[in-house]
Amino acid sequence: MTTSRAPGHRERKKQQTREALSWAALRLSVERGFGNVLVEDIAADAGVSPRTFNNYFSSKAEAIVWRQLDRLRRIAELLRERPPGEPLWEAITAVVTLTFDHGDSLPDERWTTGVRLVLGEMDLQGELVKGGAAIERDCAAAIAERTGTDADHDLYPLLVAAAVSAAIRVSSEQWLRTDPPVPLSTLLRDALGRLAAGLPVPDAG
Repeated sequence: MTTSRAPGHRERKKQQTREALSWAALRLSVERGFGNVLVEDIAADAGVSPRTFNNYFSSKAEAIVWRQLDRLRRIAELLRERPPGEPLWEAITAVVTLTFDHGDSLPDERWTTGVRLVLGEMDLQGELVKGGAAIERDCAAAIAERTGTDADHDLYPLLVAAAVSAAIRVSSEQWLRTDPPVPLSTLLRDALGRLAAGLPVPDAG
């Protein structure tokens, strides 16, 4: 088990700026439409200059996707901090539900409608795929450390990391459209529990 070094003041400040820019980019895109938002609009909403925006992100798509990718990055970090003897899928379920914890809140229909529109943009999908690939490799490395496998040569940690990514994506998409709505944490536990059980075929009866 490793312990993460607490971020210093400068790192915290940078993180806060990234969060402010990413949140502004997402909110404005939901309100106005992705194509109607400029970098200058995002920077002004976050209270910084366009130059500062460009120091953190190369595009508004990257800024929006950063929020999701930042959560995914935490999974590998938290997984390395779990007790070494904890069963793998228990550890994974704990860190995933903690990372995506919304306090069991239910989605607001107006907001989720806007988010669905934003996530339908090809630019955003490209950023998710690009950033998610590197994060999935890091998650596979953390899984390999816990299981005594090799993330460069063994299929197991790579398959588990890919399955966890798929569970998060499918649960999040389901969370946006479930009627009546259910908490995201419930869907995540269900999805990860099915994976841990070997994804058995549901009883048709």
